[in-house]
Amino acid sequence: MDQDPAPLLRFENVSKSFAGTVAVSATNCVITQDSFVALVGASGSGKSTLLKMVNRLGDPDGGRVIFEGSDVRDAPPAALRRRMGYVFQGVGLFPHMTVAENIGIGPRLAGVKATTSRISELLELVELEPEYAQRMPHELSGGQRQRIGVARALAGDPHLLLMDEPFGALDPVTRDGLGKSVRALHGRLGLTTIMVTHDMAEALLLADRVLVMDSGQIVADETPQALLAGKGGDIAQALVAVPREQARALAKLAPDIGAAR
Repeated sequence: MDQDPAPLLRFENVSKSFAGTVAVSATNCVITQDSFVALVGASGSGKSTLLKMVNRLGDPDGGRVIFEGSDVRDAPPAALRRRMGYVFQGVGLFPHMTVAENIGIGPRLAGVKATTSRISELLELVELEPEYAQRMPHELSGGQRQRIGVARALAGDPHLLLMDEPFGALDPVTRDGLGKSVRALHGRLGLTTIMVTHDMAEALLLADRVLVMDSGQIVADETPQALLAGKGGDIAQALVAVPREQARALAKLAPDIGAAR
């Protein structure tokens, strides 16, 4: 008989408030190994706060975050973060460092030097030529900088990849291409990935599980197929309605475009 996938991450009754305002409220959730999970919700719903408590950019006021069987607060933050990759919208490349130095910063802080061949391997993973290693961040496009951010997150062979609105500042074409690349890397490297996004279409296309947050709580936990079939409740379906209506509007335009030609 097949066994259920191993749990990699658990949120146990996790709560977090800021200045009396509840950001995350009594949240329970299990993330299984090898899954690609999208955290979706309106601004202020708590999704980024929940993600940041995984690698201790913020600690819960109540409850526990369990990673690989241990409370994340039991490990020094630096040691914990070496087991995780983190990609965020602002990228945060050091402007005075080359691409190679930026990618290798994590291993270097752990006392390991990333070799030239390892940097080239990471660049190839994110579909950039090895020659990019000696470029400076200001010489790169926004999409290229974000790819470097992904390469940096992968440099330490993480057990978990966390992504906080990673593509939000990119143009639609670049965003689509980078999303597909990350999804392919997820499968190729056997990653467990959690991605925060406000874009339901992106979540439906990339994730195999979608968690919808509202007012600090997970109000839906469904597959993309289930959400498209109408499951998940009113809040989830209000988010699904946006890409669905866009698809319908584009479909109505198609005959007019054909006639114009």
